[in-house]
Amino acid sequence: MRFGRLDLNLLVALDALLTERSVSLAAERLCLSQSATSSALGRLREYFGDDLLVLKGRNMLLTARAEELIEPVRTVLEQIRTTVAVAPAFDPSTADRVIRIMASDYSTEVLLAGVIADLEAEAPRIRLEIVPMHDYPIEAIERGYIDLLLTIDYAISADHPSQLLFEDDYVVVGASNNPSMQLPMTRELYFDLGHVTARFGKARVPAFDDWFVRRQKQQRRIEVVAPTFLSLPGLIVGTKRIATMHRRMAEICARTLPLVIREVPFAIPPIRETVQWNITNSNDRALRWMVERLQAAAGERVVDDGNIVSLHSEPSLDRAVIEAEYRLNHPQR
Repeated sequence: MRFGRLDLNLLVALDALLTERSVSLAAERLCLSQSATSSALGRLREYFGDDLLVLKGRNMLLTARAEELIEPVRTVLEQIRTTVAVAPAFDPSTADRVIRIMASDYSTEVLLAGVIADLEAEAPRIRLEIVPMHDYPIEAIERGYIDLLLTIDYAISADHPSQLLFEDDYVVVGASNNPSMQLPMTRELYFDLGHVTARFGKARVPAFDDWFVRRQKQQRRIEVVAPTFLSLPGLIVGTKRIATMHRRMAEICARTLPLVIREVPFAIPPIRETVQWNITNSNDRALRWMVERLQAAAGERVVDDGNIVSLHSEPSLDRAVIEAEYRLNHPQR
């Protein structure tokens, strides 16, 4: 690269020559041959119109012009190193930027809400924009529409880095005055009752539990399709319908609504909530800090990468098989 007529690469060679006062020693420092270093010295002499180093006996001495250049050259190189080569430290208390996160209302409720509350004090000038889930979240990452994606591990892309946050399983939720919720939740009762479920985007993409239950030989009766997870509890209160919900969200909703929680009477794989970002942003210190905050808020979870052992009488569920089938039914773009 040139600045005016000066090849900026020669500044490194000049610094080595001024420091070592020897072509051979400068060549060793630069990991260059002596001939290449001599050539660099020749071009520097031509540019500055000065010999810079002159031979006296067996030693080389700096000219007056060379002596003048020692500190300015060293200062310029140090400034380049500190401002370009070394990324500035990230300070959340002074950082001023927007971070866009695509997340479902479930992820927002059980994880993001608490993190955002803490950021008010920790990072007062960071603004969070929560983007609703749509049909092609990976495309949103790749086009730079969002900075982070919160979704289940089955739905992330292998082309970009990600971090597991937490695991959650499913429960059956019904109104406390629903007579059926006073009975043991059997498989027969589960499929006999009417259901409320959530589907998303223009394509009405089913939630994972909705997709998984469709794989059962027996199909449930969907009576209401909602646009969000958070709307499910309100749509079952005062009715005989039930919903299959994430345990974390069900427990939050049951604190304020007249709901009863029961275990699902068959095996459904727990979901693994994951955060993903574009590979080109891997060195973005603000995003790395945000991921660390999400991890801390999620808490440590022990995750078994093998098969999930069913708590019911069905065969164990192979995550690899389920993931392959899920991805086949939910192509990324």
